[in-house]
Amino acid sequence: MTETLILTRAAAEGFAIPFLLDAGLPEADAAIAARCLVRADLRGVDTHGMVRLPGYLDRIAKGLVDPAPSLDFEAVAPNAARLDGKNGLGFVVATRAVDHGINMAREMGLGLIGVRNSTHYGMAATYLLQAIEAGFAAMVYTNASPALPPWGGRGEMFGTSPFAVGVPAPGSVPFVLDMAPTVVARGKIRKAARDGRPIPQGWALDAEGRDTTDASAAMAGGVLLPIGGPKGAGLSMMLDILCGVLTGARYGGEVGDQYKRFDRPQGVGHFILIMRPDLFLSAEEVAARMGDLVARVKANPKAAGVEEIYMPGEIEARREAARLIDGIPYARADLAPLLDLARAKGFALPLGL
Repeated sequence: MTETLILTRAAAEGFAIPFLLDAGLPEADAAIAARCLVRADLRGVDTHGMVRLPGYLDRIAKGLVDPAPSLDFEAVAPNAARLDGKNGLGFVVATRAVDHGINMAREMGLGLIGVRNSTHYGMAATYLLQAIEAGFAAMVYTNASPALPPWGGRGEMFGTSPFAVGVPAPGSVPFVLDMAPTVVARGKIRKAARDGRPIPQGWALDAEGRDTTDASAAMAGGVLLPIGGPKGAGLSMMLDILCGVLTGARYGGEVGDQYKRFDRPQGVGHFILIMRPDLFLSAEEVAARMGDLVARVKANPKAAGVEEIYMPGEIEARREAARLIDGIPYARADLAPLLDLARAKGFALPLGL
């Protein structure tokens, strides 16, 4: 039995959708969630892909996520709105918020959405790409459950909230920056703990505030370390203010951990800004200038040992293009919980399983 399963995008999405429908999601929302999960796998962001589906299903089953919330936008200014996510799946809440922001930006140049009462929304680049593919620039921020301390502390308070910015570059390589303010995403440490592998020094502290290479110790009462010391810690605090304090979502260590806290919903907040990229210059000028910037970046003298200079998001885009042709590799062990559940429920398995 092969340890690696290769699925096409359609097969992967088709495998995920029945679980989501069974959990109570409407068809359109199940398709959104499946698409978001599989896109992470397409781009190689495995920690935010199909492997997380059992966790989302568990929270729906426990009543902590509403599979079918009624989402209504409330205008607070001509080009700004707020949205109560009503504890819906973050994939659905954020996708609809970006759509609403795009509609506002199309009409008024900018669209700002403040979201409260949402849940974990997976890979932030998903929503940047949603905007870019519609021809818009985007800043898409979220706060998250406690994972790192304020600078100088050792207690979890702020999340690995991704700093995500996207700008289209027609005819060239778009700018897709999706980065956590920590040295590494918490999902990578969680995966290392699951696999029994050590982590590099400088990624995390243990519960006593000591640098650790033990992934399990980092997950058991430890904290992640920010990039650039106080700079990364400041970025995480900024994101918690924008997404939590200003939107009405939870903040300051109150966002629930989807893997540890089951007494209440997460209370995640999102801060989403969509912008028409031709506000200040014509679309043609912007495209030419972005193309020129990319060319300059690529032509920069390479450091020792570097074969190519990439734009942010370019490696993931190339991986996605390849996997759309060759298929997505999944470790059988990672899909085992879903395969077992599918058999128990009588769902069809992807071809070859």
